[in-house]
Amino acid sequence: MIKNFKWLLFASIAFVACNNEDEVTIDANSSDGKPLTAGTAVVTKYVALGDSYAAGYSDNALFKIGQEGSYANVLAQQFALAGGGEFKTPLMADNLGGLLLGGNVIAGTRLFFNGSAPVAVPGKPTTEVTTKLTGPFNNLGVPGAKSYHLVAPGYGNVAGVATGQANPYFARFATSASTTVVADAVAQDPTFFSLWIGGNDVLGYATSGGTGKDQKGNLNPATYAANDITDPSVFANVFSNIVNAMTAKGAKGVVANLPYVTALPFFTTVPTNPIPGLSPTQAGQLNQLFGGINAALGGAGLPARFATIVADDGNPKTTESNPLLIIDESLPNISAQITAALTPSLGAGTAAALGGLYGQARHASSAAGKQDFILLTARGVIGTPQAGAPAGFNTVGVTFPMGDGTALTNSEFLEIKAATDAYNATIKAVADAKGLAFVDLRPIMDQIAGPGITFNGFNTTSAFIFGGMFSLDGVHPSPRGYAIISNYFAQAINAKYGSNFKDVNVGQYRILYPASL
Repeated sequence: MIKNFKWLLFASIAFVACNNEDEVTIDANSSDGKPLTAGTAVVTKYVALGDSYAAGYSDNALFKIGQEGSYANVLAQQFALAGGGEFKTPLMADNLGGLLLGGNVIAGTRLFFNGSAPVAVPGKPTTEVTTKLTGPFNNLGVPGAKSYHLVAPGYGNVAGVATGQANPYFARFATSASTTVVADAVAQDPTFFSLWIGGNDVLGYATSGGTGKDQKGNLNPATYAANDITDPSVFANVFSNIVNAMTAKGAKGVVANLPYVTALPFFTTVPTNPIPGLSPTQAGQLNQLFGGINAALGGAGLPARFATIVADDGNPKTTESNPLLIIDESLPNISAQITAALTPSLGAGTAAALGGLYGQARHASSAAGKQDFILLTARGVIGTPQAGAPAGFNTVGVTFPMGDGTALTNSEFLEIKAATDAYNATIKAVADAKGLAFVDLRPIMDQIAGPGITFNGFNTTSAFIFGGMFSLDGVHPSPRGYAIISNYFAQAINAKYGSNFKDVNVGQYRILYPASL
């Protein structure tokens, strides 16, 4: 029996965040007191293209106040002080978030922090997908969109939402059933645009724990599943075509590259070793079992897969920790060998069960260059009993390996990293070729995931819940996070076009939304 887990995710967290609910104001003057100017950029007609980040998605939902605080909207507020025109956003019907399709809930309400954990705001969404909005809209950020979705005809067809052939958010405001996101952007004759796209081309694979497929070499995105990684050549072709379309009439713009998914708290909050010291008896039994498998692997010239389990030393002043037991499908499956080795001592049935359990199991690693990442959604299953598993081998993460969808292994992360690097190379090359402003967000996000970044006296990090950068879903920014992103966009625009847009005061943007808005 495992002793009480010291797995209190939210314990000992001091609430020190600024949750300013006052109206945010932006001064019409730059930091040197001079009026804001767009420089050589023309911002009279600004259009934003992208995914959930451009839309202002936060706390696992899209809702009105979140949309109003998107980085694109914050930029538009700056542009308005330097000749920018109206910036229309396809607002949701409420601040609950979530979606209805024919009256049925297809996306739930937003999250809020109840003092112990993130939970859904009570209530039923009121935003109906089939209720069409009248545009055109300047904010064309579409939650869930991958790069190739922006050029896909029918992506906003209401009739295709139920079958997964269309996007419910775009279906609300697409100008026609057959249009594309880019076509709706180009039709507005923008003078300036922002484009930040590509995160979802790897994110589904990452948040599913690598259950999809790396489609490198497959140039037909119509054959991709939702959790697959987009081929870099597909991304390069699509991204170039989008920028060509947006600049065909002389529009200027800004593009941004992509952070590694491991900059997000969804992948870094749960440690790889949250298991406390086990009883001496159980630790001894597992070390005998896992040590035997390691020895067999060594005899076959294969590396060890299991660590030495640490027992509880009985001292309440010390805390022992053990790594999580996970599945790694990249490993050779040695189920048959384990079964054969254990059959003489345990019998055929038990030996076969354990062979099936541990054939591709190993302990999670936190070693540099080999680190695994436990998903935020896995925290609720660690240490729980697995129904149907053999007695004594049914504790998830301890004696029963965590499922493939609960961890992103190092080999899976390396696939994501390779794709992200390729996408980023394309983004930079296109920006240079077209003379666009370029936001190098990847190293910035890495810094936020480390020591943090300070604006207006507030040090913002990626720490879950109270770090300030990310919302309660662990993937999308908080209001303050979006304000910080808008500052980096403005800085890149200033550097390229000689404008003098100033940083917004991030202290005026809250880090958590309350239950009631």
